[in-house]
Amino acid sequence: MSELLGVAVLGAGHMGADHIRRIDQVVSGARVAAVADPDADRAAEAVAGIDGVSVHAGTAAALDAPGVQAVLIASPGPAHEEALLAAFTRGLPVLCEKPLVPDAAGALRVVEAEVRLGRRLAQVGFMRRYDPEYRRLKSLLDGGRLGRPLMLHCTHRNVSSPPDFTSAMLVNSSVSHEIDAARWLLGQELTAVTVLRPRSSSHAPEGLVDPQFVLFETADGALVDVEVFVNSGFGYQVGCEAVCEAGTARIGDARAMVVTTAGAAQEEVAQDYLVRFADAYDREVQAWVDATRAGRVTGPGAWDGYAASAVAEAGVRSLESGGRVSVELAPRPGLYA
Repeated sequence: MSELLGVAVLGAGHMGADHIRRIDQVVSGARVAAVADPDADRAAEAVAGIDGVSVHAGTAAALDAPGVQAVLIASPGPAHEEALLAAFTRGLPVLCEKPLVPDAAGALRVVEAEVRLGRRLAQVGFMRRYDPEYRRLKSLLDGGRLGRPLMLHCTHRNVSSPPDFTSAMLVNSSVSHEIDAARWLLGQELTAVTVLRPRSSSHAPEGLVDPQFVLFETADGALVDVEVFVNSGFGYQVGCEAVCEAGTARIGDARAMVVTTAGAAQEEVAQDYLVRFADAYDREVQAWVDATRAGRVTGPGAWDGYAASAVAEAGVRSLESGGRVSVELAPRPGLYA
């Protein structure tokens, strides 16, 4: 492919607008060909100053717009299944922000649709797989220098939660990244989950169970714990420590700018994920564009999206019941072997 890859971006909100900027200003080999968002003013603002972009209210019109060769889905999760299936029908490669589909049944329908096509078209936006720190940890664990991994200790903290955030979303929205990262780092499926509820922070909105402590079990007997705290009040922090037979390795401690003034030193703390993982998002989208232009699909696929949704669904059941819940996955199709 010699010309720029024409991408339709579905959704022009916080994430979608950032991807529109990224494709236009950062990524090479691609251009924004169309944008779809029910909010016409928001869509127009997101593409202001970008030539040759058509703006649409609906998904189908954007996918059928002239010059569209691939799709980036950044719309709310409940809209993903319809958009994915529409892209599959048109044979368009897709980069879909997580979740693939919020519920496991819907995610499995996407997997089955892709299997019927006989080829992979979807990549899921688990951007941590493209973060330099996570990639170094993955390489270290795969190399075997530290022996078998026994435990992963993870933290996931946000400044504050959006107004419509629910207790279930701490698991199926926030912790979904740890679910995929753990599966990828350890090369194992997660088989059971237990969600514990410490007393909620006084800074959490009324009725929100925050923080939560999530414990995963893996197929090979490792344990993964996640402290998720979405109203920490001070910043966005993500960390992971691998405890192995012959040593440990920790990521997430990268030093930011330190400002010294007036008799005190203060270190900057990222305020959201678009700042902390800006480089990972850039690498992810560039890798997707390069693979798509070469006629390939790489990175986390529809099966990874389905597995994450199934584990998160089990986690929500544990949050509600207070007990341990087993994860039940459908048989893995050969397409994803």
